[in-house]
Amino acid sequence: MFLHYSPFWLKALYPSYRWRVPTSEKKLYLTFDDGPIPEVTETVLETLRDFRAKATFFCIGDNVRKHPELFKKVLAKGHLVGNHTYNHLNGWKTADFDYLANIRQCGELLPVKTKLFRPPYGRVRRSQAREIMKNNTIVMWDVLSGDFSQDISPETCLRKTIQYTRPGSILLFHDSLKARRNMDYTVPRVLDHFSNLDYRFEVLPTI
Repeated sequence: MFLHYSPFWLKALYPSYRWRVPTSEKKLYLTFDDGPIPEVTETVLETLRDFRAKATFFCIGDNVRKHPELFKKVLAKGHLVGNHTYNHLNGWKTADFDYLANIRQCGELLPVKTKLFRPPYGRVRRSQAREIMKNNTIVMWDVLSGDFSQDISPETCLRKTIQYTRPGSILLFHDSLKARRNMDYTVPRVLDHFSNLDYRFEVLPTI
């Protein structure tokens, strides 16, 4: 079970993390975790192009290593990238030294510098976060699409995502094989729905 939105009490517990972008303007911030993955990431890029939308991709370092040309394509299309560790580590289950080293390993591999970091599973210890935030912004999410779940239908994924989205929302999707069924269905329909309401889709602010 999971919540499709980040509740106020969670945001209050971790106010230094970025959960949404405060604005009353019709702007949304699509983010994609776990790529780049052949075919999946390419489909996302094509869909974003069709709607003239920009997004932020939180990349796994090992996937960047395996698919460097696909990573370059993400950048060439004008999207932003962030660090998602090298091996998709769970911070709660990883010693601080190893976790921070894994983040650095990912950062050293990326051909562009980024100050945006998203912890896999959203799980990071306070001790880890203190070190990370000395030089980076920890980005969480306002709306969790749930595309990774095999227990919800694509229709539910879409309905819940639309239900909880508001101006400034950071929406979390995954350009991964596991999420592909729900993501492929939901993303173009979210883009279409909010485009018709005159929303813009932008990369995350870097400050």
